[in-house]
Parts: sequence; structure tokens; C-alpha cells
Amino acid sequence: MQNSSNSNHKSEVKVMLKEAFVLFAITLIAGVLLGFVHELTKDRIEEQKLLAVQKACQAVFASENSDGMNFEQVSFSPSEELRAECESNFVEIGTVYLAYAENGSRVGYVVQSTSKKGYGGNIVLYVGVKNDGTVSGVSILEIQETPGLGMEAPNVLTPQFAGKKVSRFTFTKSGASSPNEVDAISSATITTRAVTNAVNGGVAAALELLKGGASHE
Repeated sequence: MQNSSNSNHKSEVKVMLKEAFVLFAITLIAGVLLGFVHELTKDRIEEQKLLAVQKACQAVFASENSDGMNFEQVSFSPSEELRAECESNFVEIGTVYLAYAENGSRVGYVVQSTSKKGYGGNIVLYVGVKNDGTVSGVSILEIQETPGLGMEAPNVLTPQFAGKKVSRFTFTKSGASSPNEVDAISSATITTRAVTNAVNGGVAAALELLKGGASHE
């Protein structure tokens, strides 16, 4: 009986070791394959990211024959005043790009700006600003607002900023009557405020860069 019990125990141990080895082998092979796939696709993924950025930047300079334009990422450190203003409005300045015309001349900046106070979450957009301070365009990259209301921002709200040379925008519910005013989206005040604040942050950052008042490498 004792020998039979020992034999059964040894068999169980062998089975467990075999199963553990098989599991280890599967995990090892899967890891190697995943690593291989990652190496194979990472360059392609990076190319797609760069293409997406290029298109987004072109969208805010659409009136400048943007197909031939180039965009170079630059460093930007906002002034203490701008930093405080952005924090008070729940806005974060992200990546900044210097915009070049096809002939190599500088035409302005593209600033990524995020409002953390959208109705449904963060609203991420690009603001294009020309050398003379005119807003060339605004393009929303990420938005999760209410369908039929806040989600209309790309169609109803952002076109109102383009072509205006102002340092700060406000929104109104009674009809815009001056260049610095935009019409609010009906029944979407929170979204309107979030987008407007994000645009203001982007414009302010671009103006600091244009005036040479902040670090730019």
C-alpha cells in the first residue's frame, strides 16, 4: 500500500511539473511573439501618430495652403501669469508646434490646449495662431459631450473663432456683437465655457511665443 501511495504521489508531481513547464513554455513563446510584433509595428504606429498630428495641425491652418506646410514641435514654458490663469480655468497647455509655410517661412504656432471642465470630461483641441496674432482655426481632437448639444461644438462653436485677432474670447447667449464674442451653443453652457477657456489658453500661449515672452527652444 505504501509503495502504491508513493507511486501515485510521484505521478501527480510529474503531471504538475509537466503542466507547469507547458504553461511556462506557452507564456515564454507568447512573450517573444508579442515582442516581435511590437518591434515590427512600432515604426508604423509612430508614423500614424505623426500623420495624425500633421493633419490636425493642417486643419487649423486650412486657409494657408496647409497641404504644403510643415510643423515642428517646440518646447514652451508658460509665464507664471498664464500658468495661474490656466489653472484657474482648469486648462492645460500641451504640445506646441511651430508652423512653416511651404517656402520655409514661419507663419505661426499650433497649440494643444485641454479643458478639464467639459460636461462629459476633458475637451482637447488645437488652436492655430498666425504671426500677427490672428486665430487661423480651432480643431477639436477629443470630446465626449451630450449628443445634439455639446457634441455640436466642432460644427457650431469652433468655426466662430477663426479669422479673429483678439487676445481673449468670451461667449454670449444673446448674439455675438463684437469680434471677441462667440455665440454659445444652446443648452450647452458648460461645453461652451470649456471650449472657450481652452481656446483662450491656446491663444495666450501662442501670443507669448510670438512676443518672445516665454521660453522657446
